[in-house]
Amino acid sequence: MKVLIVGGVAGGASAAARLRRLDEQAEIILFEKGEFISYANCGLPYYIGDVITEKEKLLVQTPEAFQSRFNLEVRIFSEVITIDREAKSVTVRDHRSKRDYTENYDRLILSPGAEPKRPPLPGLDLPGIFTLRTVPDTYKIRDFVDNHPVQHAVVIGGGFIGVEMAENLKHRGMEVSLVEFTDQLVASMDLDMAMFLHAHVRQNGVRLFFQAGAAGFTQDADGRLVVRLTTGLTLTCDLVIMSIGIAPDSHLAKEAGLELGLGGSIKVDEYLFTSDPDILAVGDAIEIRNFVTGKPGLIPLAGPANKQGRIAAENALGGRVPFEGVQGTAVLKVFDMTAASTGLNEKQARREEIVYEKTYIHPLNHAGYFPGASQLAMKMLYDPADGRILGAQAVGMEGVEKRIDVLATAQRLGA
Repeated sequence: MKVLIVGGVAGGASAAARLRRLDEQAEIILFEKGEFISYANCGLPYYIGDVITEKEKLLVQTPEAFQSRFNLEVRIFSEVITIDREAKSVTVRDHRSKRDYTENYDRLILSPGAEPKRPPLPGLDLPGIFTLRTVPDTYKIRDFVDNHPVQHAVVIGGGFIGVEMAENLKHRGMEVSLVEFTDQLVASMDLDMAMFLHAHVRQNGVRLFFQAGAAGFTQDADGRLVVRLTTGLTLTCDLVIMSIGIAPDSHLAKEAGLELGLGGSIKVDEYLFTSDPDILAVGDAIEIRNFVTGKPGLIPLAGPANKQGRIAAENALGGRVPFEGVQGTAVLKVFDMTAASTGLNEKQARREEIVYEKTYIHPLNHAGYFPGASQLAMKMLYDPADGRILGAQAVGMEGVEKRIDVLATAQRLGA
């Protein structure tokens, strides 16, 4: 059995490791168009913020160590540019030797990930404007911050990466403005829970601009960046981080004629096979089934991608292991606070026309008689007919994630 894997990181690298554990004889080749095959996405902002001080800490596995440990072939700087489904082969572009070659497969696993959204805004290519998705992106931003007198930064987008970047740029001593198109930070939370985060972020000196987006960028006479917002307001700064979301990188699948799903993602069945019986797909590029609603969705998180990689490996070798869907359990550090959630929030429940009730509690993180107790805010949505958990959110200083862990487990088991 010869299995080719396109892309590393959470999905592809997990698939490669699991394949080798299941089959010592299989020929496994992993192609990665860049230099890094396995790294800690969630740690990238913290290297820029000098919280993580050694760049090596970001790398989970080097190509050399991965290749040696699992007795498989890792080809970096190797971009798969076409798939010939009839011939069961791929064309690979070696960016170092500048040559193209073909490689045959019995099974192909696609793990191309996603790309940061870059709308066609005037001035988006000016120096000092960055997106953050990969290790090279991180090095570029860190290098810019280290070697330029950056006093004021503007972060566009209030999702996980945007909030983490605002915190880390503040940690580097900058004035930071965060611009968000909706009326709140962190879309997985409801507004009543996100408002705890808003207050805390403002207390830490970050200016928040809601219901505003970037309309364009220019430079002033001193060479500083001028960000024009959709509200008409302008912000002058030295650094811009664009963090307005990601889109599935499905161009390879599309060009190969594979069926696409929601938002241009790669459509897969419950066993992670695409519309071609010899090609599987995993990670941020695929359409998933929402565990709570049973409907198609896009929830790009590393945890599900890891699970999908392992399941795809089993099924590529003839297994029939279903992927049971994504709850969307996530946790975020926001200065000294933690925010976590699982399942549906109210916005999603209303959009899906799901009947729900909600309940709030405000417990202490540990027994009140013991010093240092702090209060949490917790919210749960449930089905009034049978009490089934639909979703939960929590915000606080300590103990947030372990409570959401318990509720996510309970929800997964149908409690």
